[in-house]
Amino acid sequence: MLDDAVSYVAQDARAAAEGLLIQALEAASSLEVHSERGRLVPELDQPNVRQLLVQRYRLLYAVTPAEMQVLAFIHGARDLTGPGFEG
Repeated sequence: MLDDAVSYVAQDARAAAEGLLIQALEAASSLEVHSERGRLVPELDQPNVRQLLVQRYRLLYAVTPAEMQVLAFIHGARDLTGPGFEG
């Protein structure tokens, strides 16, 4: 997930990869307090699954009364309705 995205970006620009990592970790950390701040993921039609945009990536997470769980960190162009995504 996040490691793959950071590694991919680092192939061309190490500083950009570090920036992506920092922004993604900050976004995920902010969900501890503001878990409802992300918008619903339109492709999934699941009211408890939300997303935050981090540069060109989507941080997908599920919110339940007991916890917040990160589901995926994927490129924004990725098709969530196609094969390979089991959100």
